[in-house]
This record gives sequence, C-alpha cells and structure tokens, in this order.
Amino acid sequence: MGRIAAFLGVSRVPFLALPVVLVALGTAAAVVNGAPFRWGRALVALVGLVALHVAVNVLNEVSDARTGIDQLTRPTPFSGGSKTIPEGRLSPRAALLFGLAMIAVGCAAGGWFLSTVGWPLVPFLVLGAVLVLGYTDFLARIGLGEVGAGLGLGALPVLGSALVQDGWIGPAAIAAAAPSFFLTFDLLLLNQFPDVEADRSGGRRNLVLALGPALAAMVWAVAALLVPVTILAAIVLGIFPGWAALGLLPSLLLARPLAWAVRGAPGEIPIPALAANVTWNLATHALLALGLALSAFLA
Repeated sequence: MGRIAAFLGVSRVPFLALPVVLVALGTAAAVVNGAPFRWGRALVALVGLVALHVAVNVLNEVSDARTGIDQLTRPTPFSGGSKTIPEGRLSPRAALLFGLAMIAVGCAAGGWFLSTVGWPLVPFLVLGAVLVLGYTDFLARIGLGEVGAGLGLGALPVLGSALVQDGWIGPAAIAAAAPSFFLTFDLLLLNQFPDVEADRSGGRRNLVLALGPALAAMVWAVAALLVPVTILAAIVLGIFPGWAALGLLPSLLLARPLAWAVRGAPGEIPIPALAANVTWNLATHALLALGLALSAFLA
C-alpha cells in the first residue's frame, strides 16, 4: 500500500478532477453543435487525458526534486508539491519511469484516435506532446508556464475532446476553449504565489517572478474576469445556448481572491483564496458542461 500511495502522491490525485471536467466540456460542446454523443470516444479521451495530466504532474515532481525546489517549498493543499520524492517514499527513477508509462498510455489513446478521426488530430497530438514534455524544464523557465498550462491543461483538451466526437470542431467548442484557457492559466498563476522563492532558487521564471506579486496578481484578476465575459459573450452571440449561463455562477467565488489581488497582493496569499481559485476552476468547467449538455438533450 505504501508503494501505491507514493505513486498516487506524485500523480497529485486531487488535481485529476480537472481532466474529467475538460473532457465533459469538450464533449458537450460537440453535441451542442450537432455531433452524435459517442460515449466510447469520450471514455478513451478521458483515459488519455488523465494519463497525460498525471505525466505532467510526475515529471514536474521529478524536476522539482532534482533542482531542489521541493526541498524549499512549504506545501499547501494547492501548491508546494507532494514531497513524495524528497521524503524518500519513491525514487526519482521510479517516478520518471511511471511518468513515461503514463505518456505511453496517452500516446496509445492518441494513436487510436488518429486511426479513427484521422489527420485533423495531428496538430493536437504534436502540440500536446510539446506541452507535456516541455512544460517543466522549458516553458516554466522562460516565462511561458502559465500560457502552457492554459493551452495544454485547458483549451487544447476541450478542443480535442470535441474533435474526437465527430471529426470536426464547431463554434461552441471554440467558444468553450476561451474560458478554459483563462481558467487553467489562472489556476497555475495563483498557485505559484506561495512557492515564489523556491521557484526563484530552482531557476524557474514565472509571471510572479517576472512581474512581481502586485502586477502578477492584477494579471490573474484580468484573466479571471475574462472567464465570465467570454461565456456571456458566447451566449449573447448565440454560440452558447441560454443554459450555458450556469457556467457564470461559480464566478461568485472570485470575491476573496479578487479582493486580495486588487489590494496589490499584500503578504502571503490566504489559503481560502487558493481554495476559491481551484473550486472556481472546476465548478465553472463542470457547470458550463452541464448547461451545454442540458441544452443538447432537452432540445
């Protein structure tokens, strides 16, 4: 059981609800645009995306243990790593092999979709591979980690989940990818505040380090406000049905982190603000997916 717990630790299991809601959103967007609901394809997409998300988490933990970042962080429920490798519960080699195995699972899912969906999937597979393999040791060191997260853990999975349903991407999927990008961009950005000194020592270059806490917090706030704006715009333009307004409700959770951000990010970020950021992300994805699904199946 200890070995299993160690693998679950580097997988960062509490964060794996994100790929579930991403696949749900992309699938629902495809159905809204007239694609037939293929539950088998949705399931394969979910397995592949969860595997790739685990791979990103594991490779990040291996890198942070190697660079010493994990030894300097003070873990919160939302940041700081699992400490599985620094505490000796799993060797870096075992973790790396596990991460590579998860990449293989994701590639197997992608290969199956390539044989069923065809060449339109190729750009998604190539970009996904770059983001998975390059996030920790490249993108996060040149100031593009947040953009990489917004694409690889947000917009791209939504678009890909829609594409595999019927081989094309409709306007609802494109519209759904926009708030998803900002949500996952912000998910990473705010979670970096508690680890800023450890990231600096380990050679990371994220927006908190590049811009300073006050300006980075304002970037987070602008991206956060763009989430309900993009959802509302899609409803007004007729791209989303009215039921998509369910996705606006979780934005009420932004009150606490927004208050901290507009005050110039004073002191350490409160844990309730980090919790609100994560809950807002998952709930917005889930309720937007629910609204689109209800519209499609009640029509």
